[in-house]
Amino acid sequence: MAATRKDIVFFFAQLAVWASLIFTPGLINSLVSDSPIPTAEILKGNSMVQTPYMILYFLNIYLIVPRLLFKNRVKLFFLVNVLLVLLHTIKTVPMPEKLEAEIKSGFFMLLFFMFIIGVIVVSFAVGVRYIMRLNDVQMALKEEKQRNAEAELAWLKNQLNPHFLFNTLNNISSLVQIDQDTAQESIGQLSDLLRYTLYESNHEFVPVDGEIEFMRNYIDLMRLRCNELSTVEVEMDEPAKPLKVVPLLFISLIENAFKHGVNSRKRSFVRINFHADGDDLIFTCENSNHPRQEVDRGGSGIGLENLRRRLELAYRGRYDYKQEIRDDIYYVRIKLMGCL
Repeated sequence: MAATRKDIVFFFAQLAVWASLIFTPGLINSLVSDSPIPTAEILKGNSMVQTPYMILYFLNIYLIVPRLLFKNRVKLFFLVNVLLVLLHTIKTVPMPEKLEAEIKSGFFMLLFFMFIIGVIVVSFAVGVRYIMRLNDVQMALKEEKQRNAEAELAWLKNQLNPHFLFNTLNNISSLVQIDQDTAQESIGQLSDLLRYTLYESNHEFVPVDGEIEFMRNYIDLMRLRCNELSTVEVEMDEPAKPLKVVPLLFISLIENAFKHGVNSRKRSFVRINFHADGDDLIFTCENSNHPRQEVDRGGSGIGLENLRRRLELAYRGRYDYKQEIRDDIYYVRIKLMGCL
């Protein structure tokens, strides 16, 4: 796997920490004018001790831990590190020619101290590497979740288009027997609508102006099913500045408003409003509530299910959805926040 910019930055950050451990004692000594030990000797001695620990740390971070510990070769991991720590300890602390009684305990104490430091370095490397691994797993899960969300959103769009086409063709087919000229004109409008759904809906977001034009044309087609008992009020204002929105987001609500709100034998109405408030987009729809019979499978609810899922995928945490029936009026309001 190729190193990312984040990996490179983290590597140099670790290198900077080790460099500070190596050079800081010498820099402090240079500031103490009465120190009897030359700064160069302190830097040399400290680098001879610290550099092997730094190498041990980086070997574990990028080689030993991933190749051995993460692959359940635990015994080999401990064996390699013990040998490396012992080798560094023996090389750093030379054996005296004679182990006299007064220096014997001090010598072995120093060996033990150096060994413990090596163990601490290895342990710290293991901890850092586990944190790096956890971050990698979280990033992979996040990317996989994003890919799944995009795939699901694409599937929902593909499901929406046939559903929209099916219902619109039903409207026009019923018109053919009544007014063939109007039906022919409506087919031309449908052609424009399908062109929009085929090309614009492939984009993640589209300009609000184009979506408004699409909704107006769609509403004109839906008016075909209305008679003199029905009233349709539409108010759609284009935003003062260019904004973008997920395509075909509100069509299910408009479709249901006409499907469940218009009755050829009763007074009916549909009111649709769409406007911008700064960077927010607000869509409201009201219609008279004429529930269909349970045996009628025309309103399967697939459109509304897709709408809710698309809102959650595209505007999670940035939308408000309100739906209710009050005084025999079906009311729905969607607010999309931060639509740039």
